Amino acid sequence: MKTLSVNNLEQNVGARTLYANVSFKINTPDRVGLVGLNGVGKTTLLNSLIDEQLLKQKIIEHPHDYQISYLRQTPKFAESLTVIEAILQGEEPLYVAVRNYEQVLNQYSHQPDNQQISKKFFQAQEEMDRLDGWEFQSTVETILTKLGITQFNQTIGQLSGGQQRRVALAQVLVSTADLLILDEPTNHLDESAITWLETFLNNYQGAVIFVTHDRYFLNSVANRILEISQQQVIEYSGNYEDYVTQKAQNETTWAATQQHQRNLYRHELKWMRAGVQARGTKQNARVERFKQLSQQLKGQNVNDGSQLTIDIKQQRLGKDVFNLQDAVLKFGNQVLLQDLNLRINSGEHLGIIGANGAGKTTFLNVLAQRQNLSAGQLEIGQTVKIGYYTQHVEAMDSDMRVISYLESIGQNVEDASGYRLSASQLLERFLFSPQQQGSFIRDLSGGEKRRLYLLAVLIRCPNVLLLDEPTNNLDIETMTILEDYLMEFEGTVVAVSHDRYFLDKITDDLLVFKGQGQIDRYWGSYSNYLKEQTTHNKHKSNTNKANTNRRTHSTTSDKLTYSEKLELEKLEPQIDKLEQQKKSLEEEMTKTGQDYQKLLKQQQQLDELKQQIETTVERWTQLAEKEE
Repeated sequence: MKTLSVNNLEQNVGARTLYANVSFKINTPDRVGLVGLNGVGKTTLLNSLIDEQLLKQKIIEHPHDYQISYLRQTPKFAESLTVIEAILQGEEPLYVAVRNYEQVLNQYSHQPDNQQISKKFFQAQEEMDRLDGWEFQSTVETILTKLGITQFNQTIGQLSGGQQRRVALAQVLVSTADLLILDEPTNHLDESAITWLETFLNNYQGAVIFVTHDRYFLNSVANRILEISQQQVIEYSGNYEDYVTQKAQNETTWAATQQHQRNLYRHELKWMRAGVQARGTKQNARVERFKQLSQQLKGQNVNDGSQLTIDIKQQRLGKDVFNLQDAVLKFGNQVLLQDLNLRINSGEHLGIIGANGAGKTTFLNVLAQRQNLSAGQLEIGQTVKIGYYTQHVEAMDSDMRVISYLESIGQNVEDASGYRLSASQLLERFLFSPQQQGSFIRDLSGGEKRRLYLLAVLIRCPNVLLLDEPTNNLDIETMTILEDYLMEFEGTVVAVSHDRYFLDKITDDLLVFKGQGQIDRYWGSYSNYLKEQTTHNKHKSNTNKANTNRRTHSTTSDKLTYSEKLELEKLEPQIDKLEQQKKSLEEEMTKTGQDYQKLLKQQQQLDELKQQIETTVERWTQLAEKEE
């Protein structure tokens, strides 16, 4: 078992102390979840684990052969690299061998008659044999596929930001590191990928420390929780459910202690005001104790106030909200909406789920009137006032100060009781201290920017909220407060999310985007939908196996007819031809660049080719087995 030790770690940002005297160990079987408010230093703590200076000072200690692989929130790749080249960056012999094989294979497929290239190809094969690279290559491609990346020869520049992050996650997972450091690993993953990742990490041979907003994921993977709170790192044993239970017990104990200290403080304050004349040694000791209690309670008062509150007056919403009639939306040959008829009513809380690229964000853009329909009609009620919380922070000048940014949007907003709040008061309720209010936006953490952006959306007092992956990069406490607010929100909510916990809590029913314009309505929770899908898929799998067994049994006893023999002879060159077309199309796609319409058309052609290949290979297999 290998161990990484943290010894009396202290981290500061300017004059502000994030935490001090932090010590803990990470052992091989540990799955450590790191939680805390945005801006308390979670990413800073992860960064410290690979800090060379801290290693030299023995603040961070681990064996000399200890390997760490780190998924950062904003990974960076050279845009000219292919997916495989990006995954296999590094000079480890196995990485070099697989990378070289992929490059030579690409050359050989284009020039099979070139003797020099043929020689390189066979040498690359021998190196793969020597290092047992075939299994590793298969592992790399499997991980990429499970994360939704199937075009291995695409360049990084052709991928979306979400796809690039999935490539970065795959790069970390293919390693055999002693410790995986994962900062928000579930961002941009759909449900099937998250489920696969849970299983992968639970079976991983090394240790894992991770930050996540996904509480189901945290509950499934973590066996220890580290919480950064009040400039300390507090450890809890068990998963997220255990953490919540232990934290509640700690809060009860702390509240009782605080009340005892307040009573003692009041008693001491009364004694101090009495103006005792004789100040002997005993009285001086009481004065000193009074000062200490005063300082302690002063700190507790700050902590009591540091809870995010969302209390903004809601505007009245009429009966009519959104009404889509025969809505069609196409980009080239890709269909996102097809003859959709949908009414979204006042007070409805609707969740939207589906695979990446199925059109969920585009649908929100249609409702927000940022995207026109190809055909059909969208009707919006006269009283509708939309607040759109997009995936990416919009119109936020990094050179502006926090208070100036919010004042430019609005101030003197009423809370639920009718009390008018200034921009500064609103910021305080969203946990921005007076010092932070005067700082530049560029100095905020990613999570703090998201929290500020959320406030900027809500300050406009919308009665319809469109939320696109609202939980990404928000801390769990902020999400909990947001969820409570949305549960009491009397307006309409339409939320795109992969966060199961969030959708279970705030939505009544779902729209399921299945791709190519197919959208199903599901009346129930996300968890119930997933259970039903799992049951359906198991039944379908069992049915397919039974059909396969029947086919195998019926065909093995029969011989090929003359026409089937002719068909079998033609199938093999047909498969080779289809495979060559597929390779040529993939190469053409790598040269297309940023022409989105052309890429969509090529992608559709590629999907059709893959389907043809699959059908043809299946038929060849049936006939070949029958011949034997």
